[in-house]
Amino acid sequence: MFYLIGLGLFDEKDVTVRGMEVVKNCSRVYLESYTSILMVGKERLEAFYGREIVLADRDMVETASDAILENAANEDVALLVVGDPLGATTHTDIILRAREMDIPTHVIHNASIMNAVGATGLQLYNFGQAVSIPFWTENWKPDSWLARIEENHKLGGRKIYEPPRYMSPTVALSQIISAIETACLSDSEQSAITLSSDGTLAITLSRVGSPTQKLVAGTLAELSAQPQETFGDPLHAMVLVGKRLHPLEIEYASVWAVDRDSWRRVAKDVYGVKE
Repeated sequence: MFYLIGLGLFDEKDVTVRGMEVVKNCSRVYLESYTSILMVGKERLEAFYGREIVLADRDMVETASDAILENAANEDVALLVVGDPLGATTHTDIILRAREMDIPTHVIHNASIMNAVGATGLQLYNFGQAVSIPFWTENWKPDSWLARIEENHKLGGRKIYEPPRYMSPTVALSQIISAIETACLSDSEQSAITLSSDGTLAITLSRVGSPTQKLVAGTLAELSAQPQETFGDPLHAMVLVGKRLHPLEIEYASVWAVDRDSWRRVAKDVYGVKE
C-alpha cells in the first residue's frame, strides 16, 4: 500500500493518530520537502515517530517517483506531506502513477492553511482561488496573477497567498500595490480595476497552528507601511478580502487591525457592510 499522510501545520505532534499508526508500520517513510515545510526539522520527526525518514525533493517526487513506489504493491510505503496531502497537484500525480502500477493507495488527511485560514474569521465558503506570487527581479516582473485577484475581488471571493521562498508580506504587498498601480495606468481592460491600496482590506497570517500564530489586518496601504517584524516569522499567508463581506467577519477580524476605526470605516464605505 502507498500512503499519502498529512502532517498538519506546525510540528511533529500535529500528525493524526491514524497517520502515526501507519508511519510506525511502514517499511519506508519519505518526507516531501519542497511544497511546504514544518516548523521543526526532520530529526524531530524521526525521534517522535521512531522511524528513519528519507527527504524527497522535487526531482524525486515529480520525476523519480518510481524509487518511492518501488515494491509498494507488496509492502507499506508512506510519503509525508506538510498540511493536507491533496493540497498540491504533485501529490495527485503520484497517486495516478501508483494506480498505473496497480499499487493500492490511501490518503490520510490533515489540517492545512486552506482551512486553518478560517482563523481570520472570514467565512471559508467565500474564498476564491489560491495564488502564489513569484518574486520579482529587476528585469522580470510578471503580473498575470493580478487578473485573478481582481476576478475574486469583484465576485466577493478571497484569495490565499502562500508565496514560495519565504516571501514576506512586506514584499508581497509591495508587488501587489505596484501591479495595481501599473494596471490603473494602462489602456487595457485591466485598467478598470476595482482593487486599490487604500480601499482593499487584507489579513496576513504567520505560523498558523503554532503557539506563535499571528494575524495582522488592514488596508493594503496600512499593511505595507508596517515594519516586517510586525507580521511575525515565516511561514506566511495573506488573504485579500473580496466584496462579499458580513458584519460578523469585520467584527471578528477587527482585533488584529492596524487601525480598528479605519478597518470598520473601509468595510462600511467601500465594502458596504452595515453596522
